[in-house]
Amino acid sequence: MSNRTDSNVYTIIFAIAMVIVVGSLLAFAASSLEPNISENKRLEKQQNILYAMGVNDNDEGSAIFISTDKAPEAFKTNIKEQLVLTVDASGTIIKSQTRDEYYNETKEEPYLIDIKKQKTNAKKGEPRKLPLFIGEKDGKTFYIAPIYGKGLWDAIWGYVSVDANMVVQGAYFDHKGETPGLGANIKQRYFMDDFYGEHLLDEAGYFKGITVSKSNADPKNEDKTDNEVDAIAGATITGDGVTAMIKSDLKLYVPYFKNLKNN
Repeated sequence: MSNRTDSNVYTIIFAIAMVIVVGSLLAFAASSLEPNISENKRLEKQQNILYAMGVNDNDEGSAIFISTDKAPEAFKTNIKEQLVLTVDASGTIIKSQTRDEYYNETKEEPYLIDIKKQKTNAKKGEPRKLPLFIGEKDGKTFYIAPIYGKGLWDAIWGYVSVDANMVVQGAYFDHKGETPGLGANIKQRYFMDDFYGEHLLDEAGYFKGITVSKSNADPKNEDKTDNEVDAIAGATITGDGVTAMIKSDLKLYVPYFKNLKNN
């Protein structure tokens, strides 16, 4: 008589049981880890925003966030105001909310708004929410905006800090899966620092953005009004992605800054 454990029925039942057990364990693990994941996400967003406005622990050559234990207090101290601008399909601002107004409506912090989802909404013709963080450091006011785009292999994103004239005061970029030593270098100091002082507007006051250019005739980045920075060798498509997300996302904030200068 053959052993019962050799039958196909037993094998199928055993496989189903294992799937249920393993699935339950994974679900339990995911549920248990969710608070830690959410907290890490919150701290990372705060660190990114602070980095872009110059609140960091950089040494001479490396990009270093302030520590996670200091980030919440530094965020509270340096970020004086959080706004959520809602724009329609034409880019017109149809609503402006303070942090408290937005939180009371959604129970979500503005810095946790899913920028990728908001870009998807815009492609569908739906209104899009634009977070804007107003910070102060050493007597200067910074306006920090998130940007999101596509690199060579996957998503790229960042935060760009500007003054009231839309002159860049700092930037932080990151990626999900760009090539190490090439496109992944968008998060290196030498690349991010090049954006400091670059103008987003042209001489006539129209938005032009910043192009990551292979043919940039200013490799030392001394001309801050040419709307260009030097590209990373071997990372053309990633650089094009940085260019595209700066031009598409930061352009939406122009009406806010025009209104700011008129008041």
